[in-house]
Amino acid sequence: LEVDFVLATVRQLLEKHGDELYSDTLIHSDQGCHYTSHSYQDLLRDRKLRQSMSRKGNCWDNACQESFFGHMKDEIKDKLAGCHSFDEIRSLLDEQINYYNQNRYQWKLAKLSPNEFYEHWKSGDYPLKGVHVPECALMSDQAKPVISACKT
Repeated sequence: LEVDFVLATVRQLLEKHGDELYSDTLIHSDQGCHYTSHSYQDLLRDRKLRQSMSRKGNCWDNACQESFFGHMKDEIKDKLAGCHSFDEIRSLLDEQINYYNQNRYQWKLAKLSPNEFYEHWKSGDYPLKGVHVPECALMSDQAKPVISACKT
């Protein structure tokens, strides 16, 4: 990764969700040079976002993200072999990330996709009609700040 790419990604997050981010929102990463750069740290500090970094050499600190990338690699490896250009790879990755966020349900997210769960969290409406609402979907007001800090 290049620092400019990482900064552009954070700016995209801020453009899309800036008014929903709180000062207790954590931006978690590993200890790569782009995340320890002054420009990255200044951007987070200026927006009053908290930076969190995994410990050196400890994959468990990043377990959720490592799991995401592991599943993505498994799900696209056959298609990836057929890509012959950077644009094809980018398109495949964009398609997979969109699928993950929009359509891939997660048992730990009340049987919803990440985006469905986020909308459920904001509105309180559980979107699956005729389905028993899992206990984890019945969030108290005390749980909302914790989930807010974990938004992806």
